Amino acid sequence: MADPHAVLSGACYCRAVTYEVADAFEYAFICHCSDCQRTTGSAFKPFAGIALAQLSLTSGREEIARLGDEANHNAFCSKCGSLLYSVVRGGKYVHVTLGTLLEQPTTTPSAHIFVRSKAPWHVIGDGLPQFQEFPPG
Repeated sequence: MADPHAVLSGACYCRAVTYEVADAFEYAFICHCSDCQRTTGSAFKPFAGIALAQLSLTSGREEIARLGDEANHNAFCSKCGSLLYSVVRGGKYVHVTLGTLLEQPTTTPSAHIFVRSKAPWHVIGDGLPQFQEFPPG
């Protein structure tokens, strides 16, 4: 079980933007949708979800480039282009990209989602459940 007081640090590639987030993620997935492929330049985006209030920028707020509106957007570093997080669910949650965390989170991905649109050249090689879209529930 996650320590409710544990805090993880994160940063973009160039370290212009840094953040802290509680190590209390409610869920984590590996998304294979075409939007995640394009925003990451990869076959998938591993992310973990938590209430937006649990994330705080510690430096580089002025370097955040936002694609979308206040309630639903992707946040990138304007200097290096790293996708740091996505504000989702009407601004209530944030999906933190796991690759930007500097420490190991307690929660790790539990499934692959949106595999119906996964890159055809990518082979999923782990034993995690795979869902065509969102998992049930």
